[in-house]
Amino acid sequence: MWSINELLAATVFFVGTHLLLSSRALRPRLVAQVGEGAFRGLYSLVSLVGLAWMALAYRAAVYIPLWDTGSAGRWVIVVGMVLVCLLVVAGLTTRSPTVVGGEGALQAADPVPGILRITRHPFLCGVALWALLHLVPNGDLASLLFFGGFLVLAVGGMLHIDRRRAAALGSAWGPIALTTSRVPFGAIVEGRTQMDWAGIGWWRPLAAIGLYVALVHLHQPLIGVPPWP
Repeated sequence: MWSINELLAATVFFVGTHLLLSSRALRPRLVAQVGEGAFRGLYSLVSLVGLAWMALAYRAAVYIPLWDTGSAGRWVIVVGMVLVCLLVVAGLTTRSPTVVGGEGALQAADPVPGILRITRHPFLCGVALWALLHLVPNGDLASLLFFGGFLVLAVGGMLHIDRRRAAALGSAWGPIALTTSRVPFGAIVEGRTQMDWAGIGWWRPLAAIGLYVALVHLHQPLIGVPPWP
């Protein structure tokens, strides 16, 4: 149980430092004292330390089963990771007003192109889906803590970013919030926007497939578990 306790501590540290350092109470003070560049460096360093601690603690944690979804749950991961890769690739390559330093996207003719019509937080939605896909089928306590931490951080991050952007951008945030949604396809289903296939392009799905193939091949060497059921 000691390794489970360490994993719990690592998860609390990783999630807690993310939320604390990005909070409206602390972040402006730190930026004012050390500057934006130094703050981002500090934030990245703390994040890497927390992530490494979580990963090591997860690998060392004892296996305590909680539920069993069988092989069907594993196939859900295999299929669902295709969407995860698309969300991550498109999220990292699409200019967005919701990312750090992305306020300039508001000046574009279309501030919410492509994947942003599906969700205004594509990368974080990808992380949340990745965590959920691995949390449920694995069904053990260590996975609940590890992937649950990422799920909480991703969902909390979306809510936090929206609050910060609404406060910082004022009326300029209104059109973004109106024509997009946190929940994937929410704005499209409600008729507040339309799908923008041209904005996604052809190369992002190809890059997502490339990432998916790479993850399949590297999963067992790096993680120690085969990706297939």
